[in-house]
Amino acid sequence: MNTADSQLLASELERMGYSAASDPDQADILVVNTCVVRQAAEDKALGRLGLLNELKKEQPDKVIGVMGCLVGVRDPLALRKKLPYVDVFMSPSEPKAMVDFLRSRMSEAEVLELEAREREQRDLIQDGDLILPTHEQNNLISAHVPVVYGCSHACTFCIIPYRRGVERSRSVGEIVAHVRSLARQGVKEITLLGQIVDRYGKDIPDGPDLADLLRIVHDVADETGIERIRFLTSHPNWMTDKLLDTVAELPRVMPHIEVAVQSGDDEVLERMKRGYTVEQYRRLIEKIRARIPGVAIHTDIIVGFCGETEAQFQNTVDMLADLKLDKVHLSRYSARPNTVSERRMVDDVPEDEKRRRHELIDDQQARIIAEINSRFLGQTVPVLVEEDYKGRWRGRSPHDKIVFFDDPTVDWRGKVADVEITWTGPWSMQGRLRAAQPLDDPLILIAR
Repeated sequence: MNTADSQLLASELERMGYSAASDPDQADILVVNTCVVRQAAEDKALGRLGLLNELKKEQPDKVIGVMGCLVGVRDPLALRKKLPYVDVFMSPSEPKAMVDFLRSRMSEAEVLELEAREREQRDLIQDGDLILPTHEQNNLISAHVPVVYGCSHACTFCIIPYRRGVERSRSVGEIVAHVRSLARQGVKEITLLGQIVDRYGKDIPDGPDLADLLRIVHDVADETGIERIRFLTSHPNWMTDKLLDTVAELPRVMPHIEVAVQSGDDEVLERMKRGYTVEQYRRLIEKIRARIPGVAIHTDIIVGFCGETEAQFQNTVDMLADLKLDKVHLSRYSARPNTVSERRMVDDVPEDEKRRRHELIDDQQARIIAEINSRFLGQTVPVLVEEDYKGRWRGRSPHDKIVFFDDPTVDWRGKVADVEITWTGPWSMQGRLRAAQPLDDPLILIAR
């Protein structure tokens, strides 16, 4: 979500005549886009801002901006007092404050010149275009498309509702325009984003749901040459049969589901206010695998949540050992201000114990993923190539597996290569080309 927000801000600045700088010393404007889901992320953002404070002392004309969850959706009065050297505070997904600030510093002649440039740009681009920043154009194969902002679920550990506000679904027209714009700029894979993406449209009376949106976006992908569609992140309570059947039916929607569980113990889930039991989550995983054969399933786990005992942690370990999921996004519990867990619970698991639990699951998951990936050995998989990485082509399979292969004769970026897997490990796979040359138009292959 922050990546998409940064692209939006960069695009707005480029419309005003600015361009990307390679380092802070060369930049006139510096923006730190922040995440505060974990304390470590907030500390990192504040550390970077501290460095920019020193830079601004030396070069006071530089414009310093802060964006994202550190600012939140409320008036950041306390933050303004803490960071007096910051010129502009921007809420998540809202670049307008920076644009207005920069315009206020322009002379009348500069404003007139800007308005003329904006009129010229409107004549050149199509309605609804969100132009990728120049330094990313023709270089971005996969892009994110936010479809619902904020969150209204309010898990006890989560700061997102407080920082990003309540759910707000984007209109279908706005999303389609965004997707078409990305396609015109060469993007081949899009990921629809939401804190709980399955709740798309719930705030719109009689509005479309995520399954309906996927069908609409799939039609757009057919028309524009977008190869792949993904979505994240899902919540077990909102993953419907209709959504799963839609994923199974639409060929451009990848067999890849991200559905967070957070813990394998019912008492911990209750304290987290997740709204389901471990048994319900297990049944959901069975249903996903039955309806989408061969699907890759990713999840989220928090270790060391308030009051988590060794036995409760072991329940999580046992659940993951049984389910054998393709990826586990692991984090150590971090108390966040204004959350229910911070106000009403005790963060009583020592940090060194949290680290031990994190490492134990990480090691177990490495073995599980290695076993899963070994099943691809000898298979040929379609790989959407993203980049030349240290002399080898790097891309992803439909199941979101990283695959490397060699071919010095063809520029494979943005194309789909059929790769026979010759080596597998827990974090990546390697292979060799099965096809001699890429197709210039992948739609021809679909038609045949």
